[in-house]
Amino acid sequence: MDSIVKAMDLGAKGLWLPITLVIILLLVVFIMPKKEISWRGIYVTIGVVGLTTWVADNIFAGYLNLVDFGHPKYSGIGELLTYSFVPSSLSVIYLNYLNKDNKWKLAIIFTILSFIIEWSVAKVGFMKLTHWNHLYSIPIFILVYSYFLPLHARIIKKM
Repeated sequence: MDSIVKAMDLGAKGLWLPITLVIILLLVVFIMPKKEISWRGIYVTIGVVGLTTWVADNIFAGYLNLVDFGHPKYSGIGELLTYSFVPSSLSVIYLNYLNKDNKWKLAIIFTILSFIIEWSVAKVGFMKLTHWNHLYSIPIFILVYSYFLPLHARIIKKM
């Protein structure tokens, strides 16, 4: 039993922030008026973005050792929540308001928001940068919000 609790990494420094972010973002997803995305689109987006985020985590944090979340040897509850729901929820909220007239405005707003979240998670000590700089994330965020998610939106609307 002790090994299970230890593997959950409940004592991780700054764990409160990812848990708070997940609760707030999921509440926003559930209570926001659905404008440009359906419940089916939400379901698909959470799955696709969640999977993509976990693959990126295995590459960036596991294989390349660029960042660590919580304990470097365990994928605890904070890492599970962070990777599964923070990017997915942000993506759902972004797609809910995305249209051809506000694509770049939203891409900039959500890039800034994602940067602030990443910086905050590192500032409270939950995320440790080993061979990474927050500035490296900006082009990734811009690519995700300006290209990947609009492409994803077009695909799920055809489903």
